[in-house]
Amino acid sequence: MAAPMELFCWAGGWGLPSVDPDCLAVLTYARFTGAPLKVHRVTSPWRTPQGGGDFVVSPTGGIWCVPWDPTMAFAAQKYNADYDLSATQSADALAFVSLLEEKLLPVLIHTFWVDAKNYVEHTRKWYAETIPFPLNFFLPNAMHKRQLERLQLLWGDDYMEDEEKLEKELYREARECLTLLSQRLGSQKFFFGDSPASLDALVFSRLAPLLKAKLPNGKLQQHLKSLQNLCNYCTSILSLYFPWDGGESRPPPHPAGLG
Repeated sequence: MAAPMELFCWAGGWGLPSVDPDCLAVLTYARFTGAPLKVHRVTSPWRTPQGGGDFVVSPTGGIWCVPWDPTMAFAAQKYNADYDLSATQSADALAFVSLLEEKLLPVLIHTFWVDAKNYVEHTRKWYAETIPFPLNFFLPNAMHKRQLERLQLLWGDDYMEDEEKLEKELYREARECLTLLSQRLGSQKFFFGDSPASLDALVFSRLAPLLKAKLPNGKLQQHLKSLQNLCNYCTSILSLYFPWDGGESRPPPHPAGLG
């Protein structure tokens, strides 16, 4: 068996193995493929190998910063969730990844980190209670600033010119994105049938925090909850692949194809 890679990620919460969507994508991909992954759940980014972020460390000492394409590292060890996809399915997956990153991700950042009520009553509160003293006094605010900068990069300079108008438009597009995902999934177990692919890891990592968080201002969350197949999809992945909260990945009940 291949030596495990190591993931340094934020601790779990809200019923999820990690509250960080990017780390959740890596965790989920490892569970889908049965790839060996030793998980270090931390409560401060400075406890990672290089400090200040979340990292995946390969057995040979290579380090990838999260977010990162899990297929690159895991497939190198012959754990490839997309091995059985057709050319058409692979093209569809790329299109949906672009849709998620362009239309949904910025609004998720806004929902958790910019919306004042959600940030103060939910996001900052969770991190302040989780991060050890005395870092909990200033680290959540530093993370908040970093997310604001990230959002401005994603939305461009227009965000600062007419914030209210842009928010309304982008939340509309995010709701449309969720609806498209619901339509594409239909009654299937996963997006390409009975076996999960990398797209499923990404979709789950984006939707599960939105579904499980107790947000005081849940305008996008309510739309997700109205799409029952997406809710069932998230619940099913949690129950199938994360029935425990251990530090190392265990083989999934239905391993994806190896390549």
